[in-house]
Formats: sequence, structure tokens, C-alpha cells
Amino acid sequence: MQISVNGVKIDALDEGSGPATILLHGFPLAKELWDAQARALSASGRVVRIDLRGLGKSSVVPGPYLMETLAGDVAGVMDALRIERAAIVGHSAGGYIAFAFWRMFAERVTALGIVSSRASADDGAGAAARRALADRAEREGIEPVIDAFVPRYFAPDVYEHAPELVARARDMVSRTAPAGAAAMLRGMAERVASEDLFGEIDVPVCVIAGSRDAIIAPEEAQRIAAGVALARLHILECGHMPMWEAPDATTAILADLSREASG
Repeated sequence: MQISVNGVKIDALDEGSGPATILLHGFPLAKELWDAQARALSASGRVVRIDLRGLGKSSVVPGPYLMETLAGDVAGVMDALRIERAAIVGHSAGGYIAFAFWRMFAERVTALGIVSSRASADDGAGAAARRALADRAEREGIEPVIDAFVPRYFAPDVYEHAPELVARARDMVSRTAPAGAAAMLRGMAERVASEDLFGEIDVPVCVIAGSRDAIIAPEEAQRIAAGVALARLHILECGHMPMWEAPDATTAILADLSREASG
């Protein structure tokens, strides 16, 4: 379905009934990233997946897409679907949005899931690299973005033994509008750090990381878990895409989080 929120059309899937979980994908991916988890979780609760603005089937509008803007989109979708409170689960860039959502709408959060993500902001070099890649995407199309991310998404053995996962990721990224990818990159470059939130987070939190993640080191997850009182840390034997590389374990962790959230 398409939901009009804050002047954009957000493409969403709404499955199941009961306590709600919102699944936010990473960059530059789409809501289908969570297919396996959504099938399982929607058997006992309500699961909403959205394409972030500029990505998937959602509207491409001028950026940058600040994390606060994207968090506002999530709140708007919840309003449209009459969801008062939900567990907010974000993968990679979706984790940045989950922290921003807590900062803005803590009263609407029943639990947080931070998957292959981090709380720290980009340093100067990291922000500059994102802006440079955004410029290339606008000039050259989506191929530089594919080259920057797809070869680092998975643990090394996946590229040899599960090429279908690599092809699936490449296809998903290749359908991304270059303008949307550029606006998202610039928004990520401008995001603020979220460590200041650690002491106030008072809902269940699961933190999932891949031991062989080439994009965000598992030490980032360890810092979150050490700083948030109610956080549980799960380090899986995988790369940056635990929902595909370790789908059963990821689903089980999120099912536990959903049960805690509905308490």
C-alpha cells in the first residue's frame, strides 16, 4: 500500500495483528530485506515494513534525508495505520533511524532492535566519503553505490558458497533511484551521535551484530549493549546481513524482543 506522509508516498506492507513491530531496512535496500522475519513474526503479532523515502517503491524527493525526517515518516505511517506504540527495529541505517525515533517519540516505543548498526556519528572522513559517493551517484547512476556496498555486505564465504544472496542484494540495490541514494547518503553524513540516549532508554533492546561484518564492526554493537541497561547483545557468525545470512537466529531474537515488548 502507499501511504501519504509528510508530502511523500511511503510504500508499506502491513501484516498480522496484535502488538506491532516496525521493521526498517538499511541502505540502499528495501522492505523485502525482512521477508523471512516478517513471515514468522506476523504469525503472532502485527508487522509493518516500509520503504524509506527515496528507496524501494517510495517517493524520491529532494534531500538530504535527515534521520529525524525519516523518523517522522515512521511516525506518520504509524498514525495512518492507527498504531499508537510499536517495537522499532532497524538494520544499519535503519538503526540510525530507530535511535532518532526514540529521541523524538520515546513514548511510542515498546522496544528497540538495533541490527548491524551503531550509535556513533560519522567522523570527518566518513562523512566526506558519503558525500563524494552521493555526488558520483548523481553523475554516474547507481553503479558506484552497488560497488561500494554489495562487495561488503556478506561474510567472505557467502560470495563463494551462496552467490544467490549476493545476486539478490545486487538486484535490490540496482533498483534504487540514484537521486534517492544520494539524498540518503547526505542525510547519513549529517546525522548526530546517539550515545547520549543510552541512559534514558528504558525499554527492552536487542542488539544484533555479525562477527564478520565488513561495514560496521561488532565492537560498535558491544558499545551499545554496554551503555544501555536493558540491552541484550547477540553476535552471530555472519556479515552485515544477518537477516539473510543467519535468518533463523535473527528471527528468533526478534521474536523474543516482540514478546518482551508486549510483556
